[in-house]
Amino acid sequence: MADVNRPLSPHLQVYRPQITSILSVIHRGTGVVLGIGTLLLAWWLIAAASGPEAYAQFNWFISGWIGRLVLLGFTYSLFYHLCNGIRHLFWDIGAGFELASVSATGWVVVIFSLGLTGLAWIAGYYMRGAL
Repeated sequence: MADVNRPLSPHLQVYRPQITSILSVIHRGTGVVLGIGTLLLAWWLIAAASGPEAYAQFNWFISGWIGRLVLLGFTYSLFYHLCNGIRHLFWDIGAGFELASVSATGWVVVIFSLGLTGLAWIAGYYMRGAL
């Protein structure tokens, strides 16, 4: 008979968060955000196909501060998921598993995704004539 008092598998509060675990959680979260953000894309396409009144309603939402915050989160999620996906492709071929490499590429993913998000938003505002 199994020992009833044996320890269970360690819970998250036992471990100290490391960059790899944090980036893993963020990767999963950005995947969820991208899935939900697809609804925003569908709304935009449906509104554009439905006529000027529906499109004006969508444009009102996306132009407000909440809409822009949602769009910023979607943009960051897209670039983070892309950069971390490329990192995972290297792992799939067996490269970059050394502890120093895992940590360094994790920080590269964070920095590149922030940089690409910033560049995309600067380009977007520039193309609209707002810069």
